[in-house]
Amino acid sequence: MKELIEKTAWPMNPPAPYSLFHIIFIAVGLASVVFLAYYTTRKVKNSRLPQLLFFCGLLLAATECWKQLFLYYVVNEQTYNWWYFPFQLCSLPMYLCLILPLVPSRDGQRVLCTFMQDFNLLGGIMALAEPSGLFHPYWFLTLHGLIWHLLLIFIGLVIAFSRLSDTSFLGFVRTLPLFLICCIIASIINRTAKPLGQADMFYISPYYPSAQIVFHEIALKYGISIGNAVYLLATCLGGFLFHVIFHKVHLFSARTDT
Repeated sequence: MKELIEKTAWPMNPPAPYSLFHIIFIAVGLASVVFLAYYTTRKVKNSRLPQLLFFCGLLLAATECWKQLFLYYVVNEQTYNWWYFPFQLCSLPMYLCLILPLVPSRDGQRVLCTFMQDFNLLGGIMALAEPSGLFHPYWFLTLHGLIWHLLLIFIGLVIAFSRLSDTSFLGFVRTLPLFLICCIIASIINRTAKPLGQADMFYISPYYPSAQIVFHEIALKYGISIGNAVYLLATCLGGFLFHVIFHKVHLFSARTDT
């Protein structure tokens, strides 16, 4: 396995954020996923979309497994770096897409879809807008990070365009318990992994200032707990902003249809 992984260790000079490579890749990538999401929702019946999202989850899981092996064998010399444990906000669609077809309740599926539409679309866009953590000295890791977040945007847009989500105010409120549960799991991982190495799931580690710009400075000035609380509040507000946008889009679409 090690030899197979090492064959994909093609080195590269990491592009600078907002370089020509970054701008062109993001522009072409975003245009492509918007068109593909729109085309998909016109050609695939809504009843088949959970299976499509499940396939997206499989694709994310397969590439994440390869990334973890790549980090273990190539980057970290056969030691595990808990910083890259796959439980960030942008990791959640990998799990949610896989369990979506297994949720028996239609309401439960709508909660998961609404969560991915709001929070993971937010995560994908913000990661591409501030891509310093996506560029690595290897082609595989760099492309993995960029394509991963484009796929998150695709998933969010497919859900929004197909109206699998609940865009009412209550629909957003019903995603908050799931967000809270994920924050609790992230906090448990951060604390239990401390003796083994750095872990900053959801960027709310109690031991290190947030790695996210702006919130890092808030944590340094007012304390880590305050920085983490402001970050989580900003994440909820960002998810709510996307929720409101799609609510308005659905209202406008309904009016034009009539």
